[in-house]
Amino acid sequence: MTLNDGEVNTEYIVEKLCLPIHMEKRLQALGMTSGTKVIVLNNKSGGTLIIKVRGTRFAIGKGISKNIEVRRVWYGS
Repeated sequence: MTLNDGEVNTEYIVEKLCLPIHMEKRLQALGMTSGTKVIVLNNKSGGTLIIKVRGTRFAIGKGISKNIEVRRVWYGS
């Protein structure tokens, strides 16, 4: 699934960044790499996604979030 499809207050793990190399490098410099935990804080209808990565909140657009592959973190038995 992509980060754009993420549910609010749900934790995901980044699997793959499928972006142009300059955008990918920028996100990696901000701490978003494969294996990083990401929490979706808000998914606005206009396309803006508010996420928390390594303790920092970011706002990213739909064009970027739909190119970040994630998997949901499941807790419990």
